[in-house]
Amino acid sequence: MTTATRGAVGTAHTRVEGRDKVTGAARYAGEIPFADLAHGWLVLSTVARGRVRSVDTEAVLAMPGVLTVLHHHNAPRVTTDYVGLLGVPPDPTVALFQDDRVAHMGWPVALVVAETSEQAREAAEALVVHYDREPHDVAFSAERDTEAYPADGHMPAVVEKGDLEAGLAASAVVVDERYTTPEEHHNPMEPHAATARWEGGRLEVVDSNQGTNWVAGELAGLFSLDPASVRVRSEHVGGGFGSKGVRAHQVAAVMAATVLQRPVRVVMTRRQMFSLAGYRSPTAQRVRLGADPDGRLRVLEHRSLNLTSAVYEFVEPSAAAGRSMYAADAHHTASRVVRLDVPSPTWMRAPGEAPGSFALESALDELAERLGIDPIELRVRNEPSVGPVSGLPFGSRNLIACFREGARRFGWAERDPRPGVRRDGRWLLGTGTAAGSFPTTAMPSTAAVTAEADGTFTVRINAADIGTGARTALTLVAADALEVSTDRVRVHIGDSDLGPAIIAGGSMGTRSWSWAVTAAADELRRSLVPGADIPPEGITARSNTAEAVGALAQKERHAFGAQFAEVAVDPATGEVRVRRMLGVFAAGRIVNPLTARNQLVGGMIWGLSMALHEEAVRDRSTGGLYGADLAGYHVAAHADVPPIEADWVDDPDPDDPVGIKGIGEVGIVGAAAAVANAVWHATGVRHRSLPIRPDRVLSAGGDA
Repeated sequence: MTTATRGAVGTAHTRVEGRDKVTGAARYAGEIPFADLAHGWLVLSTVARGRVRSVDTEAVLAMPGVLTVLHHHNAPRVTTDYVGLLGVPPDPTVALFQDDRVAHMGWPVALVVAETSEQAREAAEALVVHYDREPHDVAFSAERDTEAYPADGHMPAVVEKGDLEAGLAASAVVVDERYTTPEEHHNPMEPHAATARWEGGRLEVVDSNQGTNWVAGELAGLFSLDPASVRVRSEHVGGGFGSKGVRAHQVAAVMAATVLQRPVRVVMTRRQMFSLAGYRSPTAQRVRLGADPDGRLRVLEHRSLNLTSAVYEFVEPSAAAGRSMYAADAHHTASRVVRLDVPSPTWMRAPGEAPGSFALESALDELAERLGIDPIELRVRNEPSVGPVSGLPFGSRNLIACFREGARRFGWAERDPRPGVRRDGRWLLGTGTAAGSFPTTAMPSTAAVTAEADGTFTVRINAADIGTGARTALTLVAADALEVSTDRVRVHIGDSDLGPAIIAGGSMGTRSWSWAVTAAADELRRSLVPGADIPPEGITARSNTAEAVGALAQKERHAFGAQFAEVAVDPATGEVRVRRMLGVFAAGRIVNPLTARNQLVGGMIWGLSMALHEEAVRDRSTGGLYGADLAGYHVAAHADVPPIEADWVDDPDPDDPVGIKGIGEVGIVGAAAAVANAVWHATGVRHRSLPIRPDRVLSAGGDA
């Protein structure tokens, strides 16, 4: 090996695939050419609950270019009797066309396949489906709690420690408030798209997803296939945010390709994504905090209610957000769900923590106000030395360092704590802060690193780059592990044939993949003889981190952040403008500051959007959404986004070979609460329901 350049990790690098993306050389799932390609168009139900009585296919089959119409009478059979990569059974929504049941508005009832996409769409829109309609129920509210039940999801639904009522009785100050967040949708820029074909007895799917192993395993399970006979490729992904797992379009493409024995592509429309790509459930939350006069918490109670579909159980674990945040004698948290006739919710950036932090961090701000204690100082006084519920040591915990640095940079010391006293012409000004955290973990993954005869190195790992810059981060990690410059490293990702690796999700992707790449690179360096020639086929070393990850000591592992926001509120119009935001994070060793800052700022913008704009409204009479598109569903636009700064404190994870934690989700956590707390500081009025729309500002004579 030649003398290396060290220190790629921690230096800013543009994306290694950036030129391909901006020039159009990078092809996405919906635009990769295939010979003899047919196109499928999903037909979705127009009723919210009932049965399909009949599908009038005769006229549609006679339309130009139409090849077939699949529905519950003629579609291939699938099974849901399996457990997938994530340890849960599949959502029955993906078991397409298996019976006549309709479980929600937008339920897939047919697939029209034609020679062109335009022909498929025209025929799909002409298809007449007759229904036997049944009464439906889509009304979510806090009053539905009597029908709810605890749902385990991916963590315990109910955790109780200490005597709640005794703690409340002994508290000098008690905050007991309710908070709500609306249904929210994560529509990535690139729609969901998949092309399926059979070749040599093997199923190949070119897709846009967050983990090709995940999708390959689910398709093998659904269609009762040998996993080795399924290959899924997903080279470039235009955003995911939790939505790009196994969805109806992939299953529909496989069904049609099986029936027609030719490649079939199915792409969701933007409107279809509002029914079939998952979303964040609305929440109704109650927080009770009891404290001594000096602000020390005796009680932290957080209860959350969310909805799930009639066919699948998904919990938005909002109440779990506080289990790692603050010390209290009594900790009671519970997440509960109620079944309604709606599409299944799913993971959406910082599931649980994003809506949960709005409620908890708003309640902390209310407690600080009632006690007359600075909001940052209140958090300092309740900083835990070990996990408040688990009792486990923290891997590292630098939340207070984030607050100290953030307060210095934001000018917090000059803040007048009284609400409604600062003005700038017609605008009332206010500042707010909030804490955030997100669990970090590592999951087993495999990698292969090859020393090539030309002096370069090839890394093969089944990672997914969903826009986060994972390819570039892994290039930097590999270069340092191999002690070479980054221009000598090529990284191949997004192919299930590359072997098992964890998905891009849960802020664990880069950490898990980097661990596997580092282990393979270390093994390769040990096997190379200095000065010896590399054979034409190269020399390859492989890794599997299952044993190393399994040996990690039991600790609480989190990324943390301190969020700051300044807002201006026009009391005459109700308009809220965020003027500046700052986030300071403790998120492990930062691999690539350029893309990391992009991730953190992106999360903060999403939190701003969550606070002021985002709200999907369901029509109780039809069961569908009003404005199920990006015109009717409002998100923060450029004019809404002020200068936003994101930075970090030194916080390497001592138990990780690279020191990584995870940054994909912590940026959104606490951001909405910081904005809401700033609105209170500007106006003196609390808003406990998101979004803080102008009409709510205008109508809020008291607390909102």
